[in-house]
Amino acid sequence: MNVLDILMYGDRTLLGSVSGLTEAECGMGGVCGYWSVKDIMAHMLSYELFLGEVLSDFLDGGSKPVMAEMAMLGDKFNDVFVARYQNKTMTQVVQGYQQAHDHVMKLASEVPAEVYPQNGTIPWYGTEYCLDDFIVYSNYAHKREHSAQVMVYRDKLAEI
Repeated sequence: MNVLDILMYGDRTLLGSVSGLTEAECGMGGVCGYWSVKDIMAHMLSYELFLGEVLSDFLDGGSKPVMAEMAMLGDKFNDVFVARYQNKTMTQVVQGYQQAHDHVMKLASEVPAEVYPQNGTIPWYGTEYCLDDFIVYSNYAHKREHSAQVMVYRDKLAEI
């Protein structure tokens, strides 16, 4: 598996799904539950930061503020993180996401290739899984899921 390609295609799909929407369109709720497109992007930003922390474990260790907050807040994490971006514009949220994604790509290129397919390297995710699995399921598939929701919303906008 080519991890950098998987990360690039997930990013391309996500950004493509939101491209061209107006600020007002990005702020309307109901795209994913009560979340707006901007909320979804803030959510994806949090998971991009999370992946950066996971990857840093295989390099320098780094600090883990997102992981710590996820552990502390549990089911409330998503809404708490997304709420921080309510006063930001969609452009600002996308810029934050892009910075986090650029950092993920840098880290991903530094993790030795032989690490990705090794089962048990992220035991908190499941000893039968490897970093490749985590990236495909928790990053790529996650982006595809939310991108599909945005595309359904775009279809509804076109009907109006």
